[in-house]
Amino acid sequence: MKTKVLKEKDVTRKWYVVDATNQILGRLASRIAGILTGKHKRRYTPHVDCGDFVVVVNADKFRVTGKKMKDKIYYSHSFHPGGLKAINLELMLKKHPERIVLHAVSGMLPKNKLRARRLKRLKIYTSPDHPHTAQSPEKIEL
Repeated sequence: MKTKVLKEKDVTRKWYVVDATNQILGRLASRIAGILTGKHKRRYTPHVDCGDFVVVVNADKFRVTGKKMKDKIYYSHSFHPGGLKAINLELMLKKHPERIVLHAVSGMLPKNKLRARRLKRLKIYTSPDHPHTAQSPEKIEL
């Protein structure tokens, strides 16, 4: 038996729409990361970027469990002395809700050279409307 290895030219990409309403953030992010890497496909090859496009709608309506709204903190640093900034999940949800989903999915992807390319295929919107209807995306329930 021979193992079939997928080539970059053989990759066909589909579009999927995911509604984040009432979805738990971590479970949502891990399933989206699986679609972006292509692990749901029959001919998955780890070293080839064979994932699909994912459009997330209603990105500000996800759920978290426990006391994460108050306790979960996102850090950023400006690389200057004293440049550490911290913001909790509740404030981040008011300011930039799409960044929360992006950060969660980014943490679930493998830390390699394909990560940035995979994240470019993730489109996040806080409303139920999106500009990708021409691609006729398939709606999936996670």
